[in-house]
Amino acid sequence: MMQYRLHIDMPLGIDENAALDKAKAVMDRILNPINKQYLLVQEIESVNYRVGHDEDRQRSNYLIQNENGHQNNKKCRVDIQNP
Repeated sequence: MMQYRLHIDMPLGIDENAALDKAKAVMDRILNPINKQYLLVQEIESVNYRVGHDEDRQRSNYLIQNENGHQNNKKCRVDIQNP
């Protein structure tokens, strides 16, 4: 079954640490309790997101890094129905 999705491309600058901080702040704001309740009413069950780099063909998620600084390619997922 085909589903429609909301894709948002939000430039966060060229500094990696600042971009990660901005991304976390945006997601915290979107997923605060009031907005989570709104998403639940709209029957949105989960939100997937990642922070990427324009030149990264592998589509890494810079929010998930191991101790060596290597990025994972899995998206972050927030379940709306089961916080």
